[in-house]
Amino acid sequence: MTDIDTGGQRGPSRRSLLGWSGAGLALGAAAGGAAVAVTRGTQGAAPAADGGAAVPFHGAHQAGIATPVQDRLHFAAFDVTTEDRAALVRLLKEWTRAAERLTEGREVGEGAYGGLPEAPPDDTGEALGLKPSRLTLTIGFGPSLFDGRFGLAARRPAALAGLPPFPGDNLDEARSGGDLCVQACADDPQVAVHAIRNLARIGFGRVAVRWSQLGFGKTSSTTPDAQTPRNLFGFKDGTRNIAGTDTAALDEHVWVAPQDGPRWMAGGSYLVARRIRMNVETWDRTPLQEQEDIFGRDKREGAPVGRAKEHDEPFLPAMKPESHVRLAHPASNGGARMLRRGYSFTDGTDGLGRLDAGLFFLAYQRDVRTGFIPVQTQLARHDVLNEYIQHVGSALFAVPPGVRGADDWWGRALFT
Repeated sequence: MTDIDTGGQRGPSRRSLLGWSGAGLALGAAAGGAAVAVTRGTQGAAPAADGGAAVPFHGAHQAGIATPVQDRLHFAAFDVTTEDRAALVRLLKEWTRAAERLTEGREVGEGAYGGLPEAPPDDTGEALGLKPSRLTLTIGFGPSLFDGRFGLAARRPAALAGLPPFPGDNLDEARSGGDLCVQACADDPQVAVHAIRNLARIGFGRVAVRWSQLGFGKTSSTTPDAQTPRNLFGFKDGTRNIAGTDTAALDEHVWVAPQDGPRWMAGGSYLVARRIRMNVETWDRTPLQEQEDIFGRDKREGAPVGRAKEHDEPFLPAMKPESHVRLAHPASNGGARMLRRGYSFTDGTDGLGRLDAGLFFLAYQRDVRTGFIPVQTQLARHDVLNEYIQHVGSALFAVPPGVRGADDWWGRALFT
């Protein structure tokens, strides 16, 4: 990776060159080795919204995992372009302070206007007047972050060893991997895009966007009392998803326990992101009965084969052996469960008159070795749905625990 920081040091900002004494730059190491990041104008900037729902940013776990799933997604993976550990730590602190404000519906730094005319504003401004829209920002660390550049190799979790190749994968390296990721979920797409855009701007010179994905139409829900959403094949998706209020299931299948190791991941989770291309034109010419046999559920109600209601317990022997529900069911995978937060996407056409559309699959779990990997291995080998889909992007991230308070920051336990 290219290091675009000269000697690991960032040059003076335009504001400091112009002599603005209020420029809040990251400060050097203080006594005891602690560094302090100051966000410009944290008390003076006006709210970017005058109301609307805001999801609390602080907590034992990061928001955006068990949180009720919002309607829109902007997901971004970043490459770290500096090899200066201190510069990366400063960035994580600055991102944390910005995330606190963004999730409250407030502008970053001094805001989008009213600052020094000769310098770019701190906030890009496209969320002015918009509500917080239940924005959540969730960060993750990829396996490549532990490659030795930042002295983290010995702290790499065993569960972050990477995903094996699966039969049928056709992965695009330009849409896979990443040192860092940020998942922005909101009910307003502009709020989600604004958040990623401003974090990328703050990180200029230290990180660069590797790839990103917009999503709409949530395909899973963490609120079982709500209507189950449908995927682009028209079937209900996520019927048996883990509820965000089911603390026992979350503890068993989603949150990393202290005894799992390493200690810095306790309260965190592991995220698998997969871009799945869906051949919708072929699917749309498939008979209804065949579609229902492929999924193992009826299309109208979402009831499993031989049952009447969506949430009736499936009778797996009644389904075809290669049906999706039967192969993905916990009973077919040693009890493996994941919390899913996937979204549909359409990214134009592929140049051949076909929609570039599909599912951006997001799944959180306590350990991918007992979660995603065994389930996907079985699906990749036997699922008849593979005739209509293909996995074209893939990434794995360690998602640290939540930010506990004003002095905490994303990844503090990893770096200290």
